Formats: sequence, C-alpha cells, structure tokens
Amino acid sequence: MQTDSKRTKPYRGIGMEGWMARWYTRTRGHDLADFRQQAQAVAGRLPSGARVLEVAPGPGFFAIELAKLSDCSVTGLDISHTLVEIATAGAAAAGVRVDFRQGNATAMPFAAESFDSVYCSAAFKNFTQPLAALDEMHRVLRPGGEALIVDLRKDVSLAEIDRYVRSSGRTRFDAWMTRWAFRSFLVRRAYTVEQINRLAAESRFGGCQITLGPIGFEARLTKPRS
Repeated sequence: MQTDSKRTKPYRGIGMEGWMARWYTRTRGHDLADFRQQAQAVAGRLPSGARVLEVAPGPGFFAIELAKLSDCSVTGLDISHTLVEIATAGAAAAGVRVDFRQGNATAMPFAAESFDSVYCSAAFKNFTQPLAALDEMHRVLRPGGEALIVDLRKDVSLAEIDRYVRSSGRTRFDAWMTRWAFRSFLVRRAYTVEQINRLAAESRFGGCQITLGPIGFEARLTKPRS
C-alpha cells in the first residue's frame, strides 16, 4: 500500500524542470553573495567532518559554497531532475564534491541519524506536506543536530520585495519575472511566524527558534540528545 507522501504531489505549482529550472538558476545566481554569507554562518557552527544535508538545494549554490569553505560531507536532495543535473555540473565546475540526488523531502532515501545538520532555503513554503518534511528532517538528524529553515515571510510588503529585487542586480527581465513570482504565488504560499511555530510544535522537533530577516525568517529546530 502506498503512503500519503508517495500519492501526494510533493510540491506546489508546476515544478522546476526544463526552461523554468534554467531560468531559476540564472536569476538565483544574482543572490550568490547571500548564499556565501549563509554558508559561512552554517560552517561556523559545524564540527570538523560534519555531514550536512541540504533539502531542495535547487541549483546547489549554498551546498557548493559550503563545500568550498569546510571539510564537511555535503549532500543535496531535490525533487527536480533538471536542477540535480545543474547542481552536479556546478559542483564539478567549482572543483568540489557534493552528492546531489533526486528525491522527495517527505520520503528521504537516507538512514535515520545520518546527518549532523539539515539546511533548507526558499523551498519550505512549496512543500505540500510541510509537517511530514519536518518529521523527515528530524528522522535523518543525529541527536543534537540542527535543522535550519530559511524562507519568505507571509507579512513581507511589496516595498520590501521591490527593495530586495532592486539591490540584487538582476536584469530588467529577471527583475520583472522575480517580482511577478513574488506577487503571483510566492507570498501567497509563505507562512506567518505563528504558522511556522505551530508546525514546529506539531512536529517531532516540538518547537523552534525564529529570527526575522529583511524579507524572510530563519527557523532553527534542534533534535534533543537522548
């Protein structure tokens, strides 16, 4: 008998394959400085040789930057076949080793307690089963490990979005497409702080700590030591 996670489409919208994945890769390349900053922050919290999983890495920018900065073993799991191919090629071009795989965030192909850290950026709002995804993150984390979810705030204003896009250096077309995506569906899918706190409380983590950013939030979820 199939599980719900296998019957349910794992993502909202049309998905990131083909030209859409290639456009997303190009436009997210304008945010490379942010990915580097995030990778530096995560690397500073990890012990030597830690195993790190990025859930929904997309083009793999964060995972690649983290692999450059540390001796961590980095794995990425994405539902998109095209993005896995793009990320794998990007890691090879950067001269780093990252194990990018295709798979579902609610049914990860990893043994329990496989990773010291889990990272997920700009993707959690797109999961159709967010609670199941949180529970899978908890399952694959080792005791004492931490999951970090970075995503858009539901209460972000159009002015804040416009400032973000203007400062990113996108081309006119990419800026227009990015604003359209935010206004058409990304903000609608985003969570409020209260919703994230409730999901975390209902998950196996039992709660989280949230820090607000210019247009988003960071939620830290820790798996207690036995």
